[in-house]
Amino acid sequence: MILLRILLLPFSLIYGLIIKVRNYLFDIGLLKSVAFKLPVICVGNLSTGGTGKTPHVEYLIRLLQNRFKIAVLSRGYLRKTKGFVLADTNSNVSMVGDEPMQYINKFNNVLVAVDEDRRHGIQKLISEHVETQAVILDDAYQHRYVKPGLTILLTDFHSLYPNDYLLPFGRLREAIKGAKRADIIIVTKTDPVFTPLSKRAVLEKIKPLPYQKVFFTYVTYGLPVPLFPGLPALRYNLINTIILFVGIANPYPLEQYLRRLCSELITVQFKDHHQFSEKEINEVKTTFNNQFTKRKVLITTEKDAMRLQEPAILELLKEIPVYYIPIEVSFHFREKEKFDKLITDFVSSETV
Repeated sequence: MILLRILLLPFSLIYGLIIKVRNYLFDIGLLKSVAFKLPVICVGNLSTGGTGKTPHVEYLIRLLQNRFKIAVLSRGYLRKTKGFVLADTNSNVSMVGDEPMQYINKFNNVLVAVDEDRRHGIQKLISEHVETQAVILDDAYQHRYVKPGLTILLTDFHSLYPNDYLLPFGRLREAIKGAKRADIIIVTKTDPVFTPLSKRAVLEKIKPLPYQKVFFTYVTYGLPVPLFPGLPALRYNLINTIILFVGIANPYPLEQYLRRLCSELITVQFKDHHQFSEKEINEVKTTFNNQFTKRKVLITTEKDAMRLQEPAILELLKEIPVYYIPIEVSFHFREKEKFDKLITDFVSSETV
């Protein structure tokens, strides 16, 4: 593995040069970034996935949805459609992607759209839905054709961007100095107990610029939700074995949480945003059936549950207790109010 990474290093240097030239062209204006009259909030990261964008976008939706008419715009990763698509309850993962489906299923009064060209997507939203007052760009940190009014950069506490390297040697999409474009940096997936000493160590590592505000968040897990109506509420004290099957970049925090709630945890992991096949679901069922206790359950994430909605997949799982766990983010150091004020003040001041 070490040898393979060393062999990839020259490709990282080439990739880094290409990205450096691209960013330079945006910085000097040869490539144009378009600013919009309505407030645009960009949520993204420097690395490839796993920093917790989805629950942070949901946090922003909850914060803003009752005061403003907001829209969420994503590229719709791994969808089978092209161009601009406005999601609704009749959409599916193939049409818009798993994260947009999660947003549309949870929030009734928010527009959710996908477009690989975010500039075009915003133009479509504000021309066809003139009531739109603010747009949240999901995973658009490198999409520099749009100039957001407020940029939020996420970094995983267990994999801070200063400790990483450019693709393919590491996981960074662009060089560390790209962090300078962020107005807010959020260190995600910290432990629920997080000391000021740990905070100081992280700040020394990421070295925020004077204009950047830094916040620290951790994940809180909700009650398990049954995949099928009619399943009883899940009581962990009646469970011996949990089979966790996930298609996310980093299942470690969820594993850590579930281990405290059962005698045995078995993880079946797929790649991030994985679209489950019938064969793979049958393999998961086999793993479930091979556990000799009757006190067992299948658990997945909310995002993965969006990719289980194909009729053939649901048919395979209908006789098995399957639950998904919703998550939310909470702020350390009583800084929720400070963060909320930054966001609402920005949207209020920019809203026409």
